[in-house]
Amino acid sequence: MSHVGGASGGDRVNVHVPSHVGEYGIDVQTLKGPVSVWRDGVLLATSTRARVMFETGLSPSIYFPREDLRVPLSEPVSLQTFCPFKGTASYRDITVGGDRIANAVWSYEDSLPESAGVEGYVAFMPDAYTDLDLGENVLQVEDDHHVAGPLVDWLMRSASEETGPEAFTRALALQMRRGGIPVSRLSVLIWSLHPQIVGKIYVWTNGEEEITTFAPTYELHGADAYEQSPLRHVAEGRGGVRQRLDVPNYTISFPILQDLRAQGATDYVAMPLPFSDGSINVLTLTSDHPEGFTTANLGQVFECAAVISRFYEVFRQKETAQALLETYVGKRTGARVLGGQIRRGDGDEIDAAIMFCDLRGSTRLEESLGRHSYITLLNQFFDTVSGIVQDNGGEVLKFIGDAVLAVFPAGDDSTIARAQAMDSARGIVAALAETGDDGDHPRCESAIGIAYGGVTYGNVGSRERLDFTVIGHAANIAARLGDYGKSSGYPIVVSEDFVTECTDGIPLGEAVLRNVSHPVRCFGIAAADPS
Repeated sequence: MSHVGGASGGDRVNVHVPSHVGEYGIDVQTLKGPVSVWRDGVLLATSTRARVMFETGLSPSIYFPREDLRVPLSEPVSLQTFCPFKGTASYRDITVGGDRIANAVWSYEDSLPESAGVEGYVAFMPDAYTDLDLGENVLQVEDDHHVAGPLVDWLMRSASEETGPEAFTRALALQMRRGGIPVSRLSVLIWSLHPQIVGKIYVWTNGEEEITTFAPTYELHGADAYEQSPLRHVAEGRGGVRQRLDVPNYTISFPILQDLRAQGATDYVAMPLPFSDGSINVLTLTSDHPEGFTTANLGQVFECAAVISRFYEVFRQKETAQALLETYVGKRTGARVLGGQIRRGDGDEIDAAIMFCDLRGSTRLEESLGRHSYITLLNQFFDTVSGIVQDNGGEVLKFIGDAVLAVFPAGDDSTIARAQAMDSARGIVAALAETGDDGDHPRCESAIGIAYGGVTYGNVGSRERLDFTVIGHAANIAARLGDYGKSSGYPIVVSEDFVTECTDGIPLGEAVLRNVSHPVRCFGIAAADPS
């Protein structure tokens, strides 16, 4: 046992922290006689009604009635912290000798039942005071107290075996139940770095085998369901949420809690899961047990929250890396990079159909439309081309100015790759022809060149900056055939490798292409009649 001091001399009153072996505990006791606190000789507060809170893993906190403070308090500041069994703490500044001490005190204005004994009382931050006189009281606290149980054991020993956030969420909920935490629904909101989705929400419900996963878009912000939810409250740093749902005539702060109550829920808590980058994610627990969650229940989760948060952060980092790679280099190429092909020179020799699709008249379009409208048009062009290429089994390797470079690996069957490339080219021309020309949104036209052959598919670049691309004669010819189509008047020009795939091809003879040493026999494919 350790002793936290009092004034010398006189009779002492020993104040013991209750024993909570193997579980989280919280207890509030009234101290005897006067208790005082100073800062550099200036009395901050003195009271015969001071109270002490013992909480597992924390030093005892001394709370004073607000009317017994001897220094002025500011209005509540923006800082708030949350405890699932004390509630949301608000902070205030104090002024001592003309100096303003920021966030010097905290208090629970609307405490939860476990800490009702300090509701409206004020406690001082350790750096706000220099001396504390406990008078005749001696605080006796336990050393090395820790929380243990099935949840802690699982997190330390087996949780790393879970391969993804869905499996981890399900295992986490089941381990809580095995440890006596009566959770009937568990959800986790994890923000993401993704061009289309704002994050993911994983929901486990007792009795259901599968995890429900939601991937909301950025339109989540501004949606009523989110704006009026505990998720937003916690994610914006306003502290956590804890509400008993089975209390008669209790005002429900969020619509989702009314829904859960109608489904038989008795208790609800939402707490922050902070990540190392400062983002605040959210864990929610719902119980349908008649007694709801106990202090020991929530204490276990609260103690483990940092570890739980790190598991989700690792999952998010992996998903972020995959999403960014797929966004910038494509799904197939992204998988190769994640698979370890990250050094300069890493790559494969493959046979593939290479397609180079260029937006025609881009200079004129930019001048006539203006930069903003032109970029909007360019993005629409890229959307059309990328979607059709992917639908036909190809992959967009990169956007080069106003052009798209796509690859269709042959694998064991070159005819499939050539057919995929041809289907893509025809689909692109047809889709662009369907776009109207209303002046503000002119019709897009493309020049497409396709060639087939062996290429190197891998990393090139400097030591510090790499590019995953295709290098080879076929890639160069595809780009030049696209240019040749502009002058010859055909939207699609292909090399002679595609004779069997383009029965409607018009022989263009042997074309002399820029930077290609030998003439290339090619065929032109006219656009379909719009009628």
